[in-house]
Amino acid sequence: MSPGIPTIALLGLTVINSCTAQLIDPNLVGTWTTKSKAVFTGPGFYNPVTDKLTEPNHPGISYSFTEDGHYEEAYYRAISNPTQPACPSAILQWQHGTYTLEANGSLLLKPFEVDGRQVMSSPCSYDESIYTRYKNPEMIKRYQVGPDPFHNVQRLDLFRFDGSPMHPMFLAYNPPQMLPTSTLNPTATSTAPARNPTSKSRVKRTIDDETGETIEPLNKKAILTPTEPFSADRWWWVGVGLTAVGTILYMYPSS
Repeated sequence: MSPGIPTIALLGLTVINSCTAQLIDPNLVGTWTTKSKAVFTGPGFYNPVTDKLTEPNHPGISYSFTEDGHYEEAYYRAISNPTQPACPSAILQWQHGTYTLEANGSLLLKPFEVDGRQVMSSPCSYDESIYTRYKNPEMIKRYQVGPDPFHNVQRLDLFRFDGSPMHPMFLAYNPPQMLPTSTLNPTATSTAPARNPTSKSRVKRTIDDETGETIEPLNKKAILTPTEPFSADRWWWVGVGLTAVGTILYMYPSS
């Protein structure tokens, strides 16, 4: 448990719907972002009108929660490549939906299936980024809210379903900065360009703060493909398998 960050107590929660006994923690409400302060939920990250994800200047994570049970999340991740350090990958993910706070302190996040979006860039493997629909229900085993002892601002710590901690996030906006909490693309089924092909603006490359590696623009030539929603669990196991194969090949003695 992080020093100076008290675990929330059920006595501090309130019931916002007496019929369903839905719990809400007012300390959770707001927009939270990691220390890069570059990734925020809302229209600056995803534009549902143009169906475009905008690449931030630096990687990071942002979550927003409302007092009536809605949430939104934005991810920009850099993925290192140990076997080919000059070929890092990057990924943008956005989704929103509803959340429930359970009596045991866990959070259940249920996204709107048709709205989630993901852009994946692997410039050494593909000439074009892969832009797909994305859906990943989440179970946050527990969370903590309290003043950060070093930055003197409110801090949010989320712990995944297995208890592993996510990067700490800090309160950026309250009320939260979010897109509308209803379904945004209920009939979106056709292929759509991720950016205006006539636009002459250029997306600059970015540098990962932690590794110092150059990351290719994610939206370069990205096309939204009408595929099934992205399954995080399925691709996690694919990643594990590829990592294992890479390790075996790396350790295999060369002739």
